[in-house]
Order: sequence, then C-alpha cells, then structure tokens
Amino acid sequence: MVTLYSSPSTNCSGVFSSYSNSSIGFYNYHNNFPISSRKFGSHKISLQINAIRMQDGAVVAQPSKTQDETPLKKLKDGILSKEQKHTFDFDSNKDKSTVSITVVGASGDLAKKKIFPALFALYYEGCLPEHFTIFGYARSKMTDDELRNMVSKTLTCRIDKRENCGEKMEQFLERCFYHSGQYDSQENFAELDKKLKEHEAGRFSNRLFYLSIPPNIFINAVRCASLSASSAHGWTRVIVEKPFGRDSESSAALTGALKQYLKEDQIFRIDHYLGKELVENLSVLRFSNLIFEPLWSRQYIRNVQFIFSEDFGTEGRGGYFDHYGIIRDIMQNHLLQILALFAMETPVSLDAEDIRNEKVKVLRSMRPLQLDDVIVGQYKSHTKGGVNYPGYTDDKTVPKDSLTPTFAAAALFIDNARWDGVPFLMKAGKALHTRRLVKPIREIHIFFFIPSLFSLASFLLLVQCGNKSTIQARARKLIQ
Repeated sequence: MVTLYSSPSTNCSGVFSSYSNSSIGFYNYHNNFPISSRKFGSHKISLQINAIRMQDGAVVAQPSKTQDETPLKKLKDGILSKEQKHTFDFDSNKDKSTVSITVVGASGDLAKKKIFPALFALYYEGCLPEHFTIFGYARSKMTDDELRNMVSKTLTCRIDKRENCGEKMEQFLERCFYHSGQYDSQENFAELDKKLKEHEAGRFSNRLFYLSIPPNIFINAVRCASLSASSAHGWTRVIVEKPFGRDSESSAALTGALKQYLKEDQIFRIDHYLGKELVENLSVLRFSNLIFEPLWSRQYIRNVQFIFSEDFGTEGRGGYFDHYGIIRDIMQNHLLQILALFAMETPVSLDAEDIRNEKVKVLRSMRPLQLDDVIVGQYKSHTKGGVNYPGYTDDKTVPKDSLTPTFAAAALFIDNARWDGVPFLMKAGKALHTRRLVKPIREIHIFFFIPSLFSLASFLLLVQCGNKSTIQARARKLIQ
C-alpha cells in the first residue's frame, strides 16, 4: 500500500516499493509532478500532483496545494468568484468599518472545538479586517478572562505554523470578550448591543451572529438579536449550524420563522464538515485531474463507501444526540453532502449556486431508500481486555429505554446515466472499536474494476478526510 499525503512539503522523489497480491503484481513509483495553471471553469488554479505509477502504466494522482497556497490564502487572493469575494470582503473601507462577530452558545462543545479555532485561523492568515471584535454569548456565567482561558486551550496554528504563532494567539485573545444572557431575552441582547457599540467606537459596523445552539432555540435568539442587537448602518448576518430541523416539514417551518426577522441573503446555513481540506479539494481532485475524470462513472467504479467511525460514545452529550440519532447527526448532512460533491456533474463555475444546483440534481436522481437496504444498531456495554465500556443507555443524559440508533449503514443508488447500478454505501457509528492507527476514521473508499485474465480485481482509492488528509491506493482481489 502506498500513501499519498496532501501536505505540500511532502517530497517522495525516488522512493520505490513493490506490492504483490496473488496473480496481480504492481511496481509502485511515488513521485511529485508539478502542474501549473490548470483551469477549472473560469478559474485558474496552480496545483501539484502526488502520483503513483504502476507497472502497467496506470497512474493514480491527487492534486495538492503548492507551498505558498492554503485554502484561506486562495480565498484572500481571488480563487473565489467576485460574488463570493464580496461576501467575505471585510477589508473594504477598513479604516472606517469594523466587524463584530458574536458566537451564540460560546460555552458549548462546538464553539470551543470548531468555531473559535476557525476564527483564529482566519485571523492568523490575515483574512479578518483590521478592526474586529469577537463576543461569546451564552447562559453560563463567565468573565472575559475565563472565556480566553477556555478558548486558548483549543487554538493551534495548524495551517501554516510560523514563529509568530504565540504572538498571534495573544493578539487574537485580546479581541475576545464575553457576555452572559438568556437566548430569549431582548433585554440581555440589548446589553450585548451596548457592549458591541463600545468596541465599535463609532465606526461603520457590520455584525455576524453564529448560532452554535440547538435548533429549538434558533428563533428566540434570532428574534432577540434582530430586534435588539442588529447593526444600525452595516449588514447583519446569521450563521446557523446543522441540524436544521428534524425533517422536511420542520426545516421549512424553521426557514419560515427565520424569515420573519431576516431576509434570505442574511441567512447562512453551514455544515462545518465541508471545511475539511480534502473535502474542499474533492471537486478539484476530480474535475481538474485528467486521470480520474474519465474513470468517474459506472463503467470503471464498482462501488463507493463513505465511512464515519468513532471509537468513543456520547460521553455526556446524550441529551442532544438522543433527540437526533446517528442518521440525522452524521449521515443526512455530513456524508450526504460529500456524496453529492462526489457524484455531481461538472458545475458551470465554482460559484456557490452553480455547485448547489449540481448537488441538487444528484439528490433528485437518488432512488428512495428501502428498509431492506438499511441496518441500524446501538452500542451496548461490554468488557474488552479487562476494561469495562459503558453502553449508550448507561449515559446519564440518555433515557434508559432509548431506541435511538448509534450505528447505521445504508446502500444508496443514483438513477442517472453516470451512476446507474453503482451502490453508494454509507456507514456511520459511535463507540466502534478499531485496530487502525487513525482514530476516528473518516474515509471515502472508491473501488475500481480492473480486468484480469483469471479473476476480477478491484483497485481501491482511499480518501481519508480526517485532520491528516491522505489518499491511499492499493489492489484487492475479489472472489466472485
């Protein structure tokens, strides 16, 4: 097996290895091939390909960033369309304007692990304006220093670590403040508004509210923020996290309620999982790669598997998880979004609406799911290696008679010309033991047909979507 790392600093020139499996022999050559000025739509992207060359001449390759390019730098330097750049253009009139970012639900797990580190990454890469303020808002009683201490434990210079990392962290934390209040209190949001104005110091102000709270309190928070803490002169925008309702009806009702206080262009629905590096690069990996693009169909692909496996349980978060389960928590959003990106046709451009339109076509072509194609389960308490592992219902925040699934597997089919007959397998679960070194496991397995004289072999392309993004390639003999 050969691993291709997406890190731009990887240099594997001249590394040789051999791999054999039954009657199938491979001679693998791992090298870097620079490719410049690849065009995707109307956008020009500089790429580098990490490749494997096999004995029969086949090559497996992955585009990766050149050394001075990161997703954030691309965003800043103009990879996005004019419309998208306008959305993120905080720097216009930077001497006269400011951006106030309020993380609603700042004491929660999502805010600590994802939102504040992401905001720091934007600051570290110079993508935030000169004048900005970040406020945490939650019901928990906390001082500014306590918030900074909590946030500092999760900050890393994970994108491009430089000597000034510690200095940047201190500067970022100095911009972070906290206000305690109820999510349904206009009075508390009015107090927040007063603090925001003090930090805005009379500048032209734009305000962003990131709702890191359960959907059942979205409306109260939006109502109070809209009526008591909106920007008087600039824009006011709201970001809402998944899950956006429990089903189509509740999602539509939630949208209708939000539109009582906001226009559609003020509402941003986000799936943080799509921000992972290889998920972001999935479209480029496919559409800008002359090796993969001709193979991306039912003629060459046997099946595709999307795997999300965690080796830990709910760990005190059962109150939230039990209301949704593994299907709504992982499969319906994270994995389904990745499937749509994987299977969609080439979009007209990289604009958000064009990509969304192609993903919608995939979802509309998807065959209704049958119960015979679904397996669900729930992890139970057990002992392994002398260690006792609690079951799902042993969590004090979970009802003892709960039937909420913590594991699910489903076979999906897309009825269109490209994917007819190819099963797309989704597997997601908590508290799953694994012998793998990578924990948790977030992967895409792509099995390719390879005709052989005496048997049918499958070439597996493995895309790991975790913190260490990699692509692996290996051969596997299938018994027919």
